Amino acid sequence: MAAQNQNKVSLPVIKRLPKYYRYISDMHNNGIVKVSSSELARMMGTTASQVRQDFNCFGGFGQQGIGYHVDVLLSEISKLLFSEKNLNAVLIGTGRLGRAISGYLSAEARGYHLMAAFDKSPDEIGRELQCGVMVQDVAELAAFCAAHHPDVAVLCIPRAGAKAVAPTLVEAGVKGYWNFSHYDLSVDYEGITVENVHLGDSLMSLGYRVRND
Repeated sequence: MAAQNQNKVSLPVIKRLPKYYRYISDMHNNGIVKVSSSELARMMGTTASQVRQDFNCFGGFGQQGIGYHVDVLLSEISKLLFSEKNLNAVLIGTGRLGRAISGYLSAEARGYHLMAAFDKSPDEIGRELQCGVMVQDVAELAAFCAAHHPDVAVLCIPRAGAKAVAPTLVEAGVKGYWNFSHYDLSVDYEGITVENVHLGDSLMSLGYRVRND
């Protein structure tokens, strides 16, 4: 079923789609044919009403009283999350975090193609990552973006570095940012999509919950 205009779908609903995808993929792999909104709600830690509301944002994938066909759900949610053409990504920063992320993008991340990696350190420039991508000098980033037009930039650099490289990326037309720095590009630039990842915030939240549960 065709999805409605994505601009009308709230961010919390969009952020739940990958979790739906994980659970439904597991069900499909385990040979489960049908699932009800109540069963999905128990897995998701939400309500059956919320599940139905989420799916209705995209036209609905089931029939009342019958439930959902798992293969249909998997197909429709896959269409929402992925496309036939991978998004081309460039990695900025190839330290320990950057190397780990490059391995994930190359081996496990569906829908993305890591086309290039950049760093400013002489120790990194010219080195080949385990995924086979050669690290280039960040000074060459603007020329590379002008020639190859990447869709997404992955920022695995400190806040100051991200702030310095952001104008080059935005001016080059890069629209999506998977941002591991502590600089929020969306504050300074309009018309881009930023997914901020704060590892420290996650650990602090975990610590609080462990100490106070």
